[in-house]
Amino acid sequence: MVVKDLKLQNSVLISRVYHSDYKQSFLFLQLQELYFKTLSKRKKQVMEKNGNNRKLRVCVATCNRADYSKLAPIMFGIKTEPEFFELDVVVLGSHLIDDYGNTYRMIEQDDFDINTRLHTIVRGEDEAAMVESVGLALVKLPDVLNRLKPDIMIVHGDRFDALALATSAALMNIRILHIEGGEVSGTIDDSIRHAITKLAHYHVCCTRSAEQHLISMCEDHDRILLAGCPSYDKLLSAKNKDYMSIIRMWLGDDVKSKDYIVALQHPVTTDIKHSIKMFELTLDALISFNKRTLVLFPNIDAGSKEMVRVMRKKGIEHHPNFRAVKHVPFDQFIQLVAHAGCMIGNSSCGVREVGAFGTPVINLGTRQIGRETGENVLHVRDADTQDKILQALHLQFGKQYPCSKIYGDGNAVPRILKFLKSIDLQEPLQKKFCFPPVKENISQDIDHILETLSALAVDLGGTNLRVAIVSMKGEVVKKYTQFNPKTYEERIDLILQMCVEAAAEAVKLNCRILGVGISTGGRVNPREGIVLHSTKLIQEWNSVDLRTPLSDTLHLPVWVDNDGNCAALAERKFGQGKGLENFVTLITGTGIGGGIIHQHELIHGSSFCAAELGHLVVSLDGPDCLCGSHGCIEAYASGMALQREAKKLHDEDLLLVEGMSVPKDEAVGALHLIQAAKLGNAKAQSILRTAGTALGLGVVNILHTMNPSLVILSGVLANHYIHIVKDVIRQQALPSVQDVDVVVSDLMDPALLGAASMVLDYTTRRIY
Repeated sequence: MVVKDLKLQNSVLISRVYHSDYKQSFLFLQLQELYFKTLSKRKKQVMEKNGNNRKLRVCVATCNRADYSKLAPIMFGIKTEPEFFELDVVVLGSHLIDDYGNTYRMIEQDDFDINTRLHTIVRGEDEAAMVESVGLALVKLPDVLNRLKPDIMIVHGDRFDALALATSAALMNIRILHIEGGEVSGTIDDSIRHAITKLAHYHVCCTRSAEQHLISMCEDHDRILLAGCPSYDKLLSAKNKDYMSIIRMWLGDDVKSKDYIVALQHPVTTDIKHSIKMFELTLDALISFNKRTLVLFPNIDAGSKEMVRVMRKKGIEHHPNFRAVKHVPFDQFIQLVAHAGCMIGNSSCGVREVGAFGTPVINLGTRQIGRETGENVLHVRDADTQDKILQALHLQFGKQYPCSKIYGDGNAVPRILKFLKSIDLQEPLQKKFCFPPVKENISQDIDHILETLSALAVDLGGTNLRVAIVSMKGEVVKKYTQFNPKTYEERIDLILQMCVEAAAEAVKLNCRILGVGISTGGRVNPREGIVLHSTKLIQEWNSVDLRTPLSDTLHLPVWVDNDGNCAALAERKFGQGKGLENFVTLITGTGIGGGIIHQHELIHGSSFCAAELGHLVVSLDGPDCLCGSHGCIEAYASGMALQREAKKLHDEDLLLVEGMSVPKDEAVGALHLIQAAKLGNAKAQSILRTAGTALGLGVVNILHTMNPSLVILSGVLANHYIHIVKDVIRQQALPSVQDVDVVVSDLMDPALLGAASMVLDYTTRRIY
């Protein structure tokens, strides 16, 4: 490769910056400009080495509609630079089969000359037919490659046809550029993809994780380009086009945007019987869901024939709510998924391309089990009942998620063309593998790389403002604490200042910040990142947009939620709620708050007021509460309530007992009341018992209303209330819920960890 020393110095930095949320920063642009300017200066030298400025002869081989959508942008790019490239197009596989739409026609419609058509598919759609198809392709390809004599062959993905292409080219000493290597999905595709990686000489990958996988597979980093997915170059500019005419053409004149479903499901070759059953359940669920649905026929893998039989058995092609098609042109398919109410199935398109539009996706089964996904994807791993799939449809249909750029930023093709121009044909053809030393090298270990993925967590309390760098494993790497200012302007300025400092420190600590999570008191609209109404402890904090200023300053995604909800999220990811389907968290601090996890999801409520557990009324004539009501749990059991009672006792000289004192300059608080109770003060003990009873009655109400499998008490007062709460449950709760466990949280910083989990969960798969 040209400028090898330069790339060795800069490739890691450039790829990291590209795939971070700082990719639009001035630093990235400077690095990219410097790198490609150097390539441009040396390009002529390379072409002279390659022989009298001879053009690079590139063969692009496409096997099906899916890989053409990724290869077409590269082919268009090559075609626009005829002074550097000669393009040969080879078409094979399902492109040439009528049952799969004769999709070679769209290549012709794109004005590409097809040099060779190879009929390589042996019909049968079973495992043996796939093997025979690979063999037939291996028989036919040598003549084609001998005739075309390409300098380099571009191969995409993980299909069995692509394996035949890569095998033929490698054995005939033709350089191979592999697109989308290093990714992880499921089924036999993983094995094929990684086999092609070992045959390929050059690699274009789409994500940072894929790049690290390639390095872990001993591929030469100097021959890996982190470019992003080529299809994103078209996707990110596609949504503004006229789409209603396309929707009407494929789904009917009466269909509206966001009111239909796109279904695309393929067989799983390692478990064909189960995948056919899952497809049958999917169709049953779609029929019950009763929305207009566009169903695309499956690909040509083993099991597809049986899936088509299932469609016909259920009358899908004649059902008034369904439109069954063999193929949709990619430009039109983009518009259909961009404006769908939901996409369902197991196609890689759902977990990759559709994220660019924020369209909800339901990913069924294990076919894409290892893919990186945006928050728009809901995984139904064990799609073994119609009801489970139907519930997923109810959860996802009609939602709109943030657009995801995990797989690209729309500039993949220019990077790939520059990479092609830098290939030195005088370099030895023999691949060199970069084996790690026998002694363990942690820098090459993917677990170590994942450990450095982190979040900025912000906790806005009544007294303090805290910012922390939190790792994927829930470790607080570094924490910053300041007093929370009293005015809005001072508070926003301090949040921005602390976050900027923390982000800069994260670079020194080798932590890649994925986003910012904010925990704050009051009622929050998490969808918009707005604090609607705050508690009285935080002044000037109503109708505050937190997301925009932080996102604009840090160029990072930002999530915001109520502190009680964040505590529940912390328990779900890092604490005692991990793996539980239903549980409730109660925070006992200055106030009383909480969060509810139901069927693995956080409950926000219709007006974002769910889980205001501190304002459950447990007495009609109880003490006044800050909310304006009286008899709330918070009026009895919060730190403020205990402080109020402690002051009353102190003013009446009934608080202090032997061995106890309160300095004159120290305010009397809840801790003094607890200390007095421990030292035998009967009145202090009675107050704590009443507070614990009020909290216990609230927990009983929660058990009767939500029937969770666990209640977690969190906060500084939890240990003082736990035994009283359990006693109240034994005395007051129905027998059917008396066995529900009540535990004290073992998390040190639930608000910070919950804020971080909002960010970290975005980068991990959501499991349904």
